[in-house]
Amino acid sequence: MRLARGPAPLAAAAARGVAPPPALLAGRRAAAVCGRLGSPAAAAAAAAPWPRPGACFSSGPAAAAAAAAAASPPAPRRGSVRRGAAPAAAAEAAEAAPASLEELRARLQLHNTMSRAKEGLRPRPAMGDKLQMYVCGVTVYDYSHIGHARVYVAFDVLYRVLTQLLRYEVEYVRNFTDVDDKIIKRANEAGEDPLALSARFIEEFHTDMDALGCLPPTLEPKATDHIPQMVSTIEAIIANGHAYAVEGGDVLFDDDNRAGERVAVDPRKRSPADFALWKAAKPGEPSWPSPWGAGRPGWHIECSAMIRHAMGSVIDIHGGGRDLVFPHHENELAQSQNELAQSQAAAGCCDRPHLHSGTDFVRHWMHNGFVNVDSEKMSKSLGNFFTIRDVLGAYHPLALRWFLVATHYRAPVNYTRRALDEASDRVYYVYQALADAEAALAEAGDAGAAAVMQAAADAAAGRGEGAALSRAVTEALLDDLNTPAAVGALSAPLKAVNDLLTTKAGRKAPRRLALLAELSGGVRGAAALLGLAPADLGAALGELRRLALRRAGLTAEDVEARIAARAEARAAKDFAAADAVRQELAALGVYIMDGPQGTTWRPGVAAAQEE
Repeated sequence: MRLARGPAPLAAAAARGVAPPPALLAGRRAAAVCGRLGSPAAAAAAAAPWPRPGACFSSGPAAAAAAAAAASPPAPRRGSVRRGAAPAAAAEAAEAAPASLEELRARLQLHNTMSRAKEGLRPRPAMGDKLQMYVCGVTVYDYSHIGHARVYVAFDVLYRVLTQLLRYEVEYVRNFTDVDDKIIKRANEAGEDPLALSARFIEEFHTDMDALGCLPPTLEPKATDHIPQMVSTIEAIIANGHAYAVEGGDVLFDDDNRAGERVAVDPRKRSPADFALWKAAKPGEPSWPSPWGAGRPGWHIECSAMIRHAMGSVIDIHGGGRDLVFPHHENELAQSQNELAQSQAAAGCCDRPHLHSGTDFVRHWMHNGFVNVDSEKMSKSLGNFFTIRDVLGAYHPLALRWFLVATHYRAPVNYTRRALDEASDRVYYVYQALADAEAALAEAGDAGAAAVMQAAADAAAGRGEGAALSRAVTEALLDDLNTPAAVGALSAPLKAVNDLLTTKAGRKAPRRLALLAELSGGVRGAAALLGLAPADLGAALGELRRLALRRAGLTAEDVEARIAARAEARAAKDFAAADAVRQELAALGVYIMDGPQGTTWRPGVAAAQEE
């Protein structure tokens, strides 16, 4: 059975691909965003009616000042609009005012695979502010790969936008397939119990997700904990005439509308497209009792049963990788709607009112694009298969996350070493700029603290550079999670921060501290909303440096020795030798930096990779 809203089925709709991300819309009203940075300022901002990026400092007097500002009304400001102000001034104030929560929610647009278009999304009647989102989880027989990272980072960004920006209550469910042919095969090869193996890799998956900064879902159901619900679902489908038991104890879904498509050949099938709902037990495999004999569920029935049990008959968002559109999600759709038709018929209902549009148990289907490796599809057979652990052995988790969000979630992403090096370089640049800005504000003492407090007040009122950045990032994310535009919006503020810190004109700028507070606060808030804010900037910078040395095959002592050799060459006016040292290190991704306090180094893209 192939079901779709409109002329194209789910798989055909997904095959249309993704349109180029729209241009960033600037200047429209949106609210400030702030991250979960664990600071008193962030805690105060989180308790406020709307997040305030100017309050997002993690330590020092600036944090205390920001917390005070976030907890109190905005301070009066010279030139602010009063009752009876001139129309021009009133219009300017209206443009600067933060958008209301209702306005932001009304602007959200997400691409629906089923309709092949962007659509708004609101909670269903009687659900209040609650949305339900189900994302297909992993089959736990091995370490998770970068394709899994792509899926769960993409839906983590959506989860953050829905909960932190739009303040919805979101029930986020992500399942585990913990019994499967692959699990059984791997367990037999290792001489391990299949359920013990799957339990072990569930823990490894959690370790990877924590490293990538993915927030935990509300619920993580396991297939083996829902066997009775799966049996009941299969019984309802049989009663509705869309499934049948065959010799040997298997149960198949009767899908005579897809003859000839990709399915296993089995002479017991009524139609070539029929697929297994229940698999009869084989010797040495885990099994459970059923009306058709001992066995275990087929893969497609798991999500149908767990969604119905945990979330109800209709959900708002169903997500996963694009590879799941066919056959998994189309089969799941067919199963779920047939099971629902049987339950409604038993209740004497004929119009199926609780199905979305009367045809779909999912209101909004979302799928992320594929991961390619050096422009080829990632595959174990091609030898270009990378686990998350493989990548994190050489790169910081937030560098991998930056790499993933820098591409629109619906577009394919091409994994290369150069792309990871560039992401790592960019993350280091962002964190170093924020750390330097925080240090400059702390060194300014009371003046720095006052600047942060005023920046927080201005951001809450929709004024200042931090609020302008927040508007740009918010606008991008509300437009189908346009993360490339969101990260791109950070470039100009970060350059401005570095100019204020390093150039003569910047250090003498009249509003230097105010601008540092506004800009760095806005960048921190945006990074937090994207899941890119580290708990500790200094620790993250240290780890980025350590991993850069690992990739270069160097130690910190090696680099210091080369810096010393370069200094000796310069003292002897042997500039060719000094340049050779610099070039040697640059070719390995280590860049020498000369400054007033002496010579140091920073990681970057290896010059040998430069085109």
